[in-house]
Amino acid sequence: MKKTIHPAYGPVVFRDAAAGFAFLTRSTLAGSTPSGPGVPTRTVEWEDGRTYPVVDVEISSASHPFWTGSARVVDTAGRVEKFNQRYGTRSAR
Repeated sequence: MKKTIHPAYGPVVFRDAAAGFAFLTRSTLAGSTPSGPGVPTRTVEWEDGRTYPVVDVEISSASHPFWTGSARVVDTAGRVEKFNQRYGTRSAR
């Protein structure tokens, strides 16, 4: 790999404040690049005692309706009945 074209890759904490959930992973957000978003300005002290940059996200697996089981189930049978009731079946002439 060429050393000058790849962004820095390092540890970053992604935090979902709505769910109180955070996880430590590695990301290219850890390094500053001329074309990229740069290093997050906020930091957080993690469980291991080290300080890492933190990125706040609006939705994570801890708060997404699909993963939490609170997703609405769409009643497709009701939709078909409603369609037939509105437009009915037309007889062929």
